[in-house]
Amino acid sequence: MKSKMLFSRTDRTSLLPVYVTSIGYWEHQPETSREDGFPDYQLHQTLQGAGEYTVDGKTVRVGPGEVFVLYPGVSHAYKAATRQWEMAWVAFNGREAGALLRYAGWRASGGGRLADGALLGPFRDMLEGDSLSYEANLARSHQMYALLLELDGARASGSREQDMNRMKPILAYIEDHLHRPLSLKELATEASVSPQYLCRLFQNTVRMRPMQYVNLQRVGRSKQLMFGAQGKRMQEIARAVGFDNASYFGAVFKKATGFSPEQFRRLYGLLEGE
Repeated sequence: MKSKMLFSRTDRTSLLPVYVTSIGYWEHQPETSREDGFPDYQLHQTLQGAGEYTVDGKTVRVGPGEVFVLYPGVSHAYKAATRQWEMAWVAFNGREAGALLRYAGWRASGGGRLADGALLGPFRDMLEGDSLSYEANLARSHQMYALLLELDGARASGSREQDMNRMKPILAYIEDHLHRPLSLKELATEASVSPQYLCRLFQNTVRMRPMQYVNLQRVGRSKQLMFGAQGKRMQEIARAVGFDNASYFGAVFKKATGFSPEQFRRLYGLLEGE
C-alpha cells in the first residue's frame, strides 16, 4: 500500500454517534508535534518499525502490533524511533466516541498491545476506498463503530488472555449456581485465589465487580423465566435465581434494567391473562 491521506465529508455524518474525519497510511510516518493537541480523537496502529509518543511530558515507545489513542485537545508529539515507521491512523469524533473508547479500555491518551499485530479488519476496510460520497462516508462510520467495538477484544493477549482463561471456569461455575446464593468468598475459593485478586480479575476482563456480574446474570436468567413460566409468582422467580428476598430482587432488577419486574412483564406482555 502506498502512503495516502483521505479527508471525509462530515456535513451529514457529524449527526451520527461516531464518524470519521480523516484516515491515512504512512509508509514512513513523519515527525509531528501539536502543542494544542488535535480537535478529534485519533487511533494509530503501528505495522512495522517503532515510534515514540510524548504526551503530558511522558514518552512511550510503540512497536508492531501496538495501537496508540490520542484524546482531543491533549498536547502531544510523535516521531519515528527506527529507520522506518509504518503506521495507519484514523481521526474520528461524535457524541459517543469517548464512551466507545472507554468501553474499549481507553479513558485517556495511551497505548496498548493487540493480540494479533495485523491491521485491524475495519481499519483495513476504511483504508481501501477513496470515495468521498455520502455513502462511502456512512460506510466508514459503520466501520469505525465496528473498530471501536473490536478494539476491546483485540487488546493485549499476554496477561489479559491469561486472565480470561483463568476466568472461564469461574464464569461457568456462576452460570451453574445462579439458583442459590453466592458469596465473593465462595467464588474466590472456587477460583483458588484471594477475594481481592478475584476482584482484579473481574475488573481486567469483564470490567465490573464479581457480585455485580453475578446479579446481572441473575437478572438475565429471571427474564427467561418470566417468558418460559408466565404463571410463576415473582417470589418463585426470585428464589429460582438465587434471591431469598423478592423486594431485594426487585431492587436489583430495576437498577439493572430501569424497570421493576412487574413493569418489565407488562412491557413485554408476560403477565398471565394478557
